[in-house]
Amino acid sequence: QVQLVESGGGLVQPGGSLRLSCTASGSIYSVNGMTWYRQAPGKERELVAGFTGLGSANYAESVKGRFTISRDNAKKTVYLQMNNVKPEDTAVYYCNKWGIWGQGTQVTVSS
Repeated sequence: QVQLVESGGGLVQPGGSLRLSCTASGSIYSVNGMTWYRQAPGKERELVAGFTGLGSANYAESVKGRFTISRDNAKKTVYLQMNNVKPEDTAVYYCNKWGIWGQGTQVTVSS
């Protein structure tokens, strides 16, 4: 059974940085296709960044130049480095692969 576990969320000041991790367990042999989403209160869940099935990274326009997705296949882990965060980045961040969701990790950007 595949499980995804996110970690690394917390409270950060505007302009600060945070790194999220998503670690997979079970029958996953590649982190290609793993994607970060986020959901802010009262809003729909939206794609933030992810790896395509061929391993290319893509980003939402709102985070381009500020967030970087990376991976460690050996650890079955995908990272989301968040730099120069803004209050509008406040949300629960989720990891997804094959329609499977993690439990999410809360990111709050506030002074």
